[in-house]
Amino acid sequence: MKNLALFILLITFASCNLDGNTTVTNAEDYNAFLKVDAEKTTSRQYELWNSKIKPDSMQIASFGMVAQEYNRYFKNTGKIEYLKKAEQCLARAVDVAAVNKADFYRSLGRNYISQHRFKEALQMALEAQKMGSGVTQTQSLLFDVYMELGDYDKAEETLSLLKDKNSFGYLIRIAKWKDYKGDLDATIAYMEKAKQLAEMSNNTNLKIWSYTNIADYYGHAGRIKDSYNYYLKSLELEPHNAYAKKGIAWIVFSYERNPTEALRILNAITKSYNAPDYYLLKAEIAEFQENKVEKLKNMDRYVKAVANPSYGAMYNAYNVNFYLDYTDLYSKALDIAKKEVNSRKTPESYMLLAHSLYKKGDVANAVVIIEKHIEGKTFEPHILYSSAEIYKAAGKTKKVKELKEELIDAIYELGPNMEKKIAQL
Repeated sequence: MKNLALFILLITFASCNLDGNTTVTNAEDYNAFLKVDAEKTTSRQYELWNSKIKPDSMQIASFGMVAQEYNRYFKNTGKIEYLKKAEQCLARAVDVAAVNKADFYRSLGRNYISQHRFKEALQMALEAQKMGSGVTQTQSLLFDVYMELGDYDKAEETLSLLKDKNSFGYLIRIAKWKDYKGDLDATIAYMEKAKQLAEMSNNTNLKIWSYTNIADYYGHAGRIKDSYNYYLKSLELEPHNAYAKKGIAWIVFSYERNPTEALRILNAITKSYNAPDYYLLKAEIAEFQENKVEKLKNMDRYVKAVANPSYGAMYNAYNVNFYLDYTDLYSKALDIAKKEVNSRKTPESYMLLAHSLYKKGDVANAVVIIEKHIEGKTFEPHILYSSAEIYKAAGKTKKVKELKEELIDAIYELGPNMEKKIAQL
């Protein structure tokens, strides 16, 4: 009977989907975006401002403009060296600026967020706050940093200080807060308001950001067709947008169960875009295809890519999960997990620690961490699955059953490889 029940559950997973259709994408919609040339990593503006920077330069405007260009290159290529060069420019500007110093503190803080150097980002935000200018921008940055650090009380307090409740900056942050609280309907409602503001302002960067973020939220809500359409809308504005293409690849893989087409999209992206996590997604797809050779190749590519010391802590969470899921290097995973908890006390970090302890056989302490730092504090499906796995090992069947019911509805977010694992909880 157990085998029959498992078979029925798997068939149910495979045959049902959230919109009632098995296909929402059309390759003709996005093929042109897969053929765009690699983004140039120089420009007339960059050459102009970069030429003004000398060894002992005091050209403050030059540092800011060159840093912006480096940020753009990083966004379009994924190459970490551009983010590090932007940091160097901004750090120099902070050192020599006599005016507009708060702007440079905030910009450097955002750069540190991108590098997962959250405590340093907080320091920059607090330095900007001391300057007294750009109060709203600094409060916005502080909210972002506190959320990353897992200091949710301070994040909520800072959010309440933002005066214009109808501004784009407030709307996207209240949406993020509602998402953290598990209120997806409110999250989407606020993001839709933010999207409308971006469209009314006709600001291309804000529209692109709005479209990709609302596409993500629509995916979480099971509105797959809407998610797909907004990824396409962002690509119409920015054909190089790797994140939007990756979003479409995920729909093709997880929702439509077409791994071959998903890989075609990802292979087109990685011709000109470099980010280690794309190799992990390729490995996940290869696993679904039961292609052990390709899976191992992509795992190896990931390991070589993240060996670049410039990444610092950016891939710590990925590395912990990689060691736990694909290797027996559990002690190494535990060491990194401890560093992550020290860096940011989020439910995600605590799960890295709990999962590492569980893999090392310390189920009791893993459960303590979940009950104290994770349970009821996050709604992220991967964390809920790991909680269920650990609870099962601890014999807490009631909690496993409750989590399993939630996880069945999160198959799209978790991916096809998780179906059987969930069914066996």
